[in-house]
Amino acid sequence: MGLLTAWTNSGLKVRVLVLVLATLVAIAVPASGIFLWMVNGTVVKLGTLFAEKQILFDRYRGLEALMREVSLAETVARAPVIVAWAEDETDPEKAKRGLAELEHYRLSFNDRSYFAVVDKSGNYYFNDKDNTYEHNRLRYAVSPNAPQDAWYFKTRALGKGCHLNVNRDEVLGVTKVWINCIIQKDGEVLGLIGTGVDLTQFIKEVVEFPQTGVQSMFVDLQGAVQAHRDPRVVDFHSLTKEAAAKKTIFRLLDEDDDRKALAEMMRRVAKGEALVLSRFMQMDKREVLVGVGFLDRLGWFNVTVMDVDAIIDRKLFAPIAGLMVAILVAVAGLMTLLFKRKVLDRLARVEQGVGRVRAGDFSAVASEDGNDEIARLARAFNEMAQAVGDNTGRLEAMVRERTQKLERLAQHDPLTSVLNRRGFEEAFAREQNRAQRGGKACGLVIVDLDRFKLVNDDYGHHAGDEVLIALARRMLSVLRGHDACARWGGDEFILLISDCTADSLATVAGKIATLLRDAPVELSDGRAVPMTASLGAAMARPEDSLTDAAARADAALYQVKRGGRDGIAIEGLQSGTALRRAV
Repeated sequence: MGLLTAWTNSGLKVRVLVLVLATLVAIAVPASGIFLWMVNGTVVKLGTLFAEKQILFDRYRGLEALMREVSLAETVARAPVIVAWAEDETDPEKAKRGLAELEHYRLSFNDRSYFAVVDKSGNYYFNDKDNTYEHNRLRYAVSPNAPQDAWYFKTRALGKGCHLNVNRDEVLGVTKVWINCIIQKDGEVLGLIGTGVDLTQFIKEVVEFPQTGVQSMFVDLQGAVQAHRDPRVVDFHSLTKEAAAKKTIFRLLDEDDDRKALAEMMRRVAKGEALVLSRFMQMDKREVLVGVGFLDRLGWFNVTVMDVDAIIDRKLFAPIAGLMVAILVAVAGLMTLLFKRKVLDRLARVEQGVGRVRAGDFSAVASEDGNDEIARLARAFNEMAQAVGDNTGRLEAMVRERTQKLERLAQHDPLTSVLNRRGFEEAFAREQNRAQRGGKACGLVIVDLDRFKLVNDDYGHHAGDEVLIALARRMLSVLRGHDACARWGGDEFILLISDCTADSLATVAGKIATLLRDAPVELSDGRAVPMTASLGAAMARPEDSLTDAAARADAALYQVKRGGRDGIAIEGLQSGTALRRAV
């Protein structure tokens, strides 16, 4: 009764004030809920976008050298000379060529070392960067009964491709990843080749890179941690461990549901269903955003764990809360109209801008003039969106640049800049398709420098590299636009001559032989190296694969070598009879 009497006897001003306060409360409660929903949604979305770009950034930052080593090891494992040696290790000629091929690639590995195991005999070959074992590269034979050899047999059981194993030397403070590539033919495992890569610098540059609220790590297909800023978390010697003994990323999570969700995310990115996936999870009793990407060439996942609250300061959203209260009190008499015009409409524009950010448009969140709280908030959102957009652009540019470098590395020989085997295979396939459509033929020429080993012995390996580079330039000067040149082996090159006949193929081979014979190679120190070459060539048939056509050209090459070198032999088809010319 007392409250009712006071209400009845109170003036209009008090009543309006009470009604306004009641209305303010009624409006403030749902408005606060909407505001918090907007803030949380924006933080989550911006955090997710940051996570995805961070994963792509980590994926390419610092990994170029490791990807190069894996690509190079894969190339060695597929080399015909290596496969032939692994098939018949007892053949002296095949063994000589196989070990020579390994020595050639040893100098291309960053570690300047290699190891190889021939499956039939179990023989383990090794040479280091100092060429210590030049005359004794067969070190021992691996045995399934020896615990120290378990790595080989477990790697062999994994099947084709390359497999990585991380090991840390605590005494030296060095972390290495061992690249093990299977040598295989027609589904049969013939052996294994590989090399080691020092990951110490990579871990410092990528995993230990100081970023507030961001932690990066790399795990293998089973989730075993391969690189982490805390060495105690890393699962060293993963290949030889049982699954239950491995230190996996799943052990770092608090909830079983999160572990299952992370395993599903890893499965999806590994299958290529998504480039990057992210999700909020519980780790060390706090909520973090976990993002996952897949490095298919390495068989690793890059995982980024982010504390969103540490990255995005929620205090940036505080001015809008105070602004809502100030406007409600100041415009109490015109609440419906002015509140809508001065607050809700403007907030709606900010929300639309946030929606554009969610859609990937970082140009502007909202266009607001003036210097009030909403305008400052809009500018703060604009600055945040611009920062995210700039970072996105930089990361995408870095990704494109690294991708171009990796593509060129995969297609070209690093010494001579001509195509490598992979690049030549694609060029041959394109030319065969073009030749079949146009009813024209192409030919192959294999060029083998005569007694090239003597150049390395007499003038040095650097001089040998100069000779190879000069040879590549001279051959390119003879070729036409659709022709192609590739480095086929240590001192062997292969040429693809488009739209030709056996006669024109012989003409091109003759020009190249003359260029080498008549003009010694001038070295950078002024010395001149006389060089000749043996050339074998063959016309490619429409149904030929590169292996088939190259085998016939190689046979012609060996005809020249048996005849004393410094000449050419051409094999073509004319009325079903092999046509050969020697110069």
